[in-house]
Amino acid sequence: MSALPTSSREWHLVARPHGWPEASDFALRETPVTAPGEGRVLVRNLHFSVDPYMRGRMNDVKSYTPPFKLDHPMDGGAVGEVVASNAEGFAVGDHVLHGLGWREYADVPAKHAVKVDGSVAPLSAYLGVLGMPGLTAYAGLFEVASFKEGDAVFVSGAAGAVGSQVGQMAKIKGASRVIGSAGSDEKVKLLVEEYGFDAAFNYKNGPVRDQLAEAAPDGIDVYFDNVGGEHLEAAISSLNVHGRATICGMIAQYNATEPTPGPRNLALVIGKRLRLQGILVGDHADLQPQFVQDVAGWIASGELKYRETKVEGIENGYDAFVGLLRGENTGKMIVSLDA
Repeated sequence: MSALPTSSREWHLVARPHGWPEASDFALRETPVTAPGEGRVLVRNLHFSVDPYMRGRMNDVKSYTPPFKLDHPMDGGAVGEVVASNAEGFAVGDHVLHGLGWREYADVPAKHAVKVDGSVAPLSAYLGVLGMPGLTAYAGLFEVASFKEGDAVFVSGAAGAVGSQVGQMAKIKGASRVIGSAGSDEKVKLLVEEYGFDAAFNYKNGPVRDQLAEAAPDGIDVYFDNVGGEHLEAAISSLNVHGRATICGMIAQYNATEPTPGPRNLALVIGKRLRLQGILVGDHADLQPQFVQDVAGWIASGELKYRETKVEGIENGYDAFVGLLRGENTGKMIVSLDA
């Protein structure tokens, strides 16, 4: 066995951002590496995930997941190679998925590590299409939104890791029409030409309500919300009677410093008998085996396509995260350390 590394670089949150995160809110620090204790494995991270929900964890507020601690390493999804094991069932060379990202080496409790197979899909796919974002899309569409064949579906943030899968899954399962919104003409083209959406629009090109009404003249039955704000208001206007909305994210307001107004047309929820329901992926772990089976099959058959935006090098972790919040990614945003 080769000698263990003596140190590891890791990203710490050093100040709580007010509005948009600044570089001065973060520090890349070097910490010593030791051999793993009983029941633990030392993992060399190959890829780690940056996700919109992490912005909320930078605030010191009570939420569904604890805030990041100041002057401690941040965490999040990561996939890597075991370089030392003190746990039964894990050997040096195994690839594992775990929750201690934002660092080069992770000392992981074996009970929180899951072996993954790089022959089924590239390892980075376990952070996106076959990982938490993919399961979010799958559970949010099929379980929370009660999607059924023939539904018309609208997805905001449709070129992102979650949204791009929601639209494709809806098409695979027989949606009558799938519409997406994105923040650039290039992404709109990708949605229609590569992901098979029936229509898509650039929300920066005009009022969302008008563009959605034009793209969905017969209304929509399901709305998958990754954005909130103007998009949610527009979707409420377009939803048909007994429409359902899965509220997954509200990236439009994550960096707001003042309270943001809610939709002005909420009264329509009554007459249309709409259902608006939030989703946390952790509530749907029971779907994981079926999800992996279905999505791996759709990838193999070519029915489901995915993109990743990879930023190389741990030193670029902050830039990758802020780029994600600005919409600079297409598909899953990943920091790759696989050098």
